[in-house]
Amino acid sequence: MAKTITLKNLPDALHSRLAAAAKRHRRSLNNEAIVCLETGLGTANPSMEGQLTRIRALRESLGPHSFDPDQIDEFKRVDRL
Repeated sequence: MAKTITLKNLPDALHSRLAAAAKRHRRSLNNEAIVCLETGLGTANPSMEGQLTRIRALRESLGPHSFDPDQIDEFKRVDRL
């Protein structure tokens, strides 16, 4: 069963942006808000095992790297002066 929410104290500028997007996409304000929420919240949280699998694959794709602490500090300082 669908649920209902009420948004209170919605800033005028945000309401205007939502209304403009709804008009542009030929949707009601309600449907545009739902699409924005779905997009912003993304999909359901992936499983921990799925996340670990993707992390391990990323690490393997990067190959072996080793930096010494002085080199890391130097990288941090670049463009900070």
